[in-house]
Amino acid sequence: MNCIERFRLDGKKALVTGGGQGLGKAFAEALAEAGADVAISDIRDETAKKVAEDIRTLGRQSLAIHADTSRIDDVTRMVGKVIETWGRLDIAVNNVGIAIPIKEAIQVTEAEWDKVMDTNLRGTFFCAQVEARAMLPKKQGKIINIASICGHIVWPEPQAIYSISKAGVCHLTRCLAAEWIKHGIRVNSISPGVTRTPDLFPEVIPVFLKTAPIDHVAEVKDLQSAVLYLASETSDFMVGHDLVLDGGYTIM
Repeated sequence: MNCIERFRLDGKKALVTGGGQGLGKAFAEALAEAGADVAISDIRDETAKKVAEDIRTLGRQSLAIHADTSRIDDVTRMVGKVIETWGRLDIAVNNVGIAIPIKEAIQVTEAEWDKVMDTNLRGTFFCAQVEARAMLPKKQGKIINIASICGHIVWPEPQAIYSISKAGVCHLTRCLAAEWIKHGIRVNSISPGVTRTPDLFPEVIPVFLKTAPIDHVAEVKDLQSAVLYLASETSDFMVGHDLVLDGGYTIM
């Protein structure tokens, strides 16, 4: 088998959380183009259904599943639906994440802390836990968590709780990877830089461009091949790695 063929995902069953728009949509479409059947989970039903319909036009199977990944019952039901429909789960992309507007840490409320941590860190952990349980019978699987460059650096403008949550995702990835590789489950993550999506706060763009050596922010297409690499057998020797795609921001 040549190198290009090893990126193929024909017959694989994948799940993308937050797959209704932005990075999640791009990741789901990339997995489908490579041959996988893809379940789209999102809290927004209409966007999930639209992406699922688009994937079916590629000749792949797809499901649209309503889920709030900060709720363990929803996560259990979400993965259960994939297993009920397809019998297994091979690839899981834990993409859901939120941020509050730029705010100094001294002003952050308990409710804001809980919302960000429940979604970005707690939700990612329990998604990975339930996904891993589904992968155990086959002794193989790929779990890909979406972190952020803010998990590696202190952003120039105050957004402490988002950065803390994403640093947690990076270390969560390492911890789970070390535990689960013995079961054939490979856990890695992607840390994007500023990427143009519908939920992007526009004020972060000039902050990014002031430091980054590259002269533009990322588009979702710039990250699609990263998820294919981590989902395919080409990355089988990669365990617990965080793949930073940031136009060089974190090297400056």
